[in-house]
Amino acid sequence: MQDQADIELLHRLREGDENAFTTIYKRYWKLLFTVAANKLDSLAEAEELVQDIFSDLWDRRNTLELTGQLSSYLAVATKYRVINLQAKKKRARAYSSYARGTMSPEDHSTEQWLSFEDLKDQLSGLVAALPERCRITYQLSREMGLSHKEIAQQMNISEKAVEHNLARAVKTLKTGLKHFSALLFSIFP
Repeated sequence: MQDQADIELLHRLREGDENAFTTIYKRYWKLLFTVAANKLDSLAEAEELVQDIFSDLWDRRNTLELTGQLSSYLAVATKYRVINLQAKKKRARAYSSYARGTMSPEDHSTEQWLSFEDLKDQLSGLVAALPERCRITYQLSREMGLSHKEIAQQMNISEKAVEHNLARAVKTLKTGLKHFSALLFSIFP
């Protein structure tokens, strides 16, 4: 009886039981990924979206109150995140189209280069400010190109911890770089 098992898992999750979280993750990750991948253009976007859902589940474990089934909650969370991502992409395309139509054809390469350097400096500062494990995990993944398994072995942690650290780092970086989104659109029309 999966519903009863899910109720027990949620109870254990609220108590901070990482094994309960891992069980939930293993039970539902593939299903959520399949749903997201069928709706999105990119498997990487689908994977990141699902990772964000599970990261959010872990972060909200103490306050999460479900009135229905866990599977329904996760399905609805996936649906709304897909909808939000698609709307965000649509707005970005509209802005990009608008910017191309209104910007002068003059050469802005120096300005773009300086803006890009500012963005790189901002990103470096945000990475440096991450908690140590998140920062190291992020650098090993994004800057050195190591797989989750290689990072787990090198840091002597579980692959689940690697995924959690990466999701946390990416979420922090996204939040820190939000004000640069308009800048990004002007650099890369």
